[in-house]
Amino acid sequence: MIFTGLEISDIRFPTSRELDGSDAMNPDPDYSAAYVIVRTDVGDGHEGHGFAFTIGRGNDVQAAAIAALRPYLIGRPVDAVLAYLGGFWRELVHDSQLRWLGPEKGVMHMATAALVNALWDLRAKRAGLPLWRLLAELSPEELVDLVDFRYLSDALTPDEALAILRAAEPGRAERAARLLEDGFPAYTTSPGWLGYDDDKLRRLCKEALADGFTQIKLKVGASLADDVRRMGIARQICGPEVRIAVDANQRWDVPEAIRWMRELAPFDPYWVEEPTSPDDVVGHATIARELAPMRIATGEHVANRVVFKQLLQLGAISYAQIDASRVAGVNENIAILLLAAKFGVPVCPHAGGVGLCELVQHLSMFDYVAVAGSMRDRVIEYVDHLHEHFVDPVVIRRGRYAAPTAPGFSATMRPETLAEYAFPDGPLWSTAPVGVVRP
Repeated sequence: MIFTGLEISDIRFPTSRELDGSDAMNPDPDYSAAYVIVRTDVGDGHEGHGFAFTIGRGNDVQAAAIAALRPYLIGRPVDAVLAYLGGFWRELVHDSQLRWLGPEKGVMHMATAALVNALWDLRAKRAGLPLWRLLAELSPEELVDLVDFRYLSDALTPDEALAILRAAEPGRAERAARLLEDGFPAYTTSPGWLGYDDDKLRRLCKEALADGFTQIKLKVGASLADDVRRMGIARQICGPEVRIAVDANQRWDVPEAIRWMRELAPFDPYWVEEPTSPDDVVGHATIARELAPMRIATGEHVANRVVFKQLLQLGAISYAQIDASRVAGVNENIAILLLAAKFGVPVCPHAGGVGLCELVQHLSMFDYVAVAGSMRDRVIEYVDHLHEHFVDPVVIRRGRYAAPTAPGFSATMRPETLAEYAFPDGPLWSTAPVGVVRP
């Protein structure tokens, strides 16, 4: 029983046409996935599905990077690889020639995420469990074995990670049952895309409140006058009790972030997200210090667990925003969850983009059941785009994620979607008007 295929597809959605996903740094994104299907000769019908998220042309290089990983998988024994995904992760990430392209960041790291996540999807399907439940049923020792502690031991040792996981063992079953009954808190970014006009902002804020959300997020950073006006509209519609977070998407230098957010402070922003470069750990710490008690959130573009470690060590963030496909997949996100638990910082994942809501719900739910043991100050981002393209789409009830029950990582796209939205030859793109498809 061996791995026989690694199929890669370039899947793109024309979200730029309606400015869905638009922000100060990304004005015209086409939500896209460099999509992976792992095949075996086992004969049980199970495949592993995963992807790296991009916003369009990034798929060109991302798909090529994933293809470079084929030799690590094809012909390998299925049971051995899936039983020791910690070892397989280290093999990919520690390859000396591939590390030279990073190390542990960028296109190759995201390619590793696509493959590793597809293997976790396959393992969960074979076990007949949703991924969050599969992970939550592993022993503390098995979970620690999935983590690479290189570069982390000054902040988190294997023994400390074991202690965190063992402390959360009592009550796992009760928390899993509560999750299935009540779901997990969500917030919505859908009203706040920067390209939306004021009337659409008003309408979508009202719809978010009617749908039971108690937190929304607005994109900011292109124009201070526009941000003041839009924050005023949102606060007027939502009232003082609803949390309104803002997201600058890395737009500002450090002094500019401080000045800009002081102007928005009268609207009581719940957090400011990505106020500057995600690589600027000291800059984040400076912003956090100058704007305190305003909260800082960052993570969707943080390259690896090492940068998260530094952000936590310097007290630079109030919320850690993991991303399911930015760092190298499930294994590295477990490391980040453990780091956040060690420093007492809530994890509130980034989920804007095709399929990211489907994936990160599993990571937050695992965190609740087996790591942090709490939902306090924890929310998962939700955007109301493109879920219909997945076999097991997210379900939102009264502003909360319903816990997935289908086996796998919820990553499987519908076959008709893979055919329709394949770039550049799928019907959606090949019949597009002249000028719609970007070179």
